[in-house]
Amino acid sequence: MTVVGIVLFFLFGGMAFWLLLFLLGFAVPYWVTLGLFEAIRPKRVLEDNDEE
Repeated sequence: MTVVGIVLFFLFGGMAFWLLLFLLGFAVPYWVTLGLFEAIRPKRVLEDNDEE
């Protein structure tokens, strides 16, 4: 039974490691990049009101 516990420990630890690696390597930079593009994108609210 001890072997099962050790295997489960390493299995869950490995899954958590790969999830964190994915988040730090892809998801967080993607999220930050989208936020930066949204922040520097010119606002077109005033231009839309002038056209109408």
